[in-house]
Amino acid sequence: MMITVSKGFGLTLYASNLGDAKQLAVGDKGTLFVGSFREGTITALVDADNDGRVDKRYVIAKGLDYPEAIAFNDGALYVAEDERILRFNQIESRLKRPGRPKEVYNRLPGKAKKSRRAMRFGPDGRLYVAIGAPCNVCEAEAPYSSIIALDVNTGESEQIVSGVRKVLAFDWSVDDQQLWFADNGRDWMGDNLPPDEINKVDLVGSHFGFPYIHATDVIEPAYEKPKNLKVVAPNYELPAHVGAKGLHFYRGTQFPERFHNQMFVAENGSWNRSSKVGYQVVMLTIENGQVSQRSTVVSFLDGEFPVARPYSLVTAPDGAMYISDDLKGNIYRLFYKDSAKNQSQDND
Repeated sequence: MMITVSKGFGLTLYASNLGDAKQLAVGDKGTLFVGSFREGTITALVDADNDGRVDKRYVIAKGLDYPEAIAFNDGALYVAEDERILRFNQIESRLKRPGRPKEVYNRLPGKAKKSRRAMRFGPDGRLYVAIGAPCNVCEAEAPYSSIIALDVNTGESEQIVSGVRKVLAFDWSVDDQQLWFADNGRDWMGDNLPPDEINKVDLVGSHFGFPYIHATDVIEPAYEKPKNLKVVAPNYELPAHVGAKGLHFYRGTQFPERFHNQMFVAENGSWNRSSKVGYQVVMLTIENGQVSQRSTVVSFLDGEFPVARPYSLVTAPDGAMYISDDLKGNIYRLFYKDSAKNQSQDND
């Protein structure tokens, strides 16, 4: 079972036995929070002595309905569960006894039709929530197939983009604070269609084509595009079915400079393809607002055998990167070995 890592990097197992570990969030004190989908739990992982291994783990909540999407802000952990968003206040000082969460929003579409979600706080202080389509391909009512921004104090919401299918990760570029997101293409169009998308939001209110047009120019046979609808094409096309689930701009300095502020994408892999693609973490180099190159940093695919399915990515406090794996319930820690060597020499 071979995991391949780019030259200079190392990969260690940070934590295991986390069920279907999905989205990640890091607290102000360095706690790593892990959401799940089927498992219904939120877990907190603490590395008290900063040796790159988990010392303590706490179950923050269990028995929740698909609490995959989580976000951390101002000392609190936010969790999307079915039609509502919960907030655990001052969570890092209450890991043993989190207490009852407060409901801060209850108007997400839920119960009857399931859709996948992602959450993250934006530079403007609002909580951005991606709400996927409840189908493989369909015309769904808002707020399905959109990303919305919520004021968690007033409950006011604004639709940021529409026409998206399944967005499970988004982030803001470090340099110019622009919103980027990965969108997973529809199934059952064959091995090579349609491409997964990397999109950039230049204009609030933009429509990204779903369900009428997939990627740049793959026409959907089941639905006709309204004549006056202006569709934004992807900034970059990933291969079909790679399953881009994590998207994160690296904010540390441990990796070499060419990785700084660049976009990392977790390709979760291809469940519906005759030969496997994805199952890797890639770096997308951005130049002048355009993705110019895609290079593999970690590959979890050994021939046709996936060792892991990377799902979510986040920069660790020490500049390493955490990678969740929803296949085996692991968290991996990606670090740059040369910088670790240099640091140990500095300490001698």
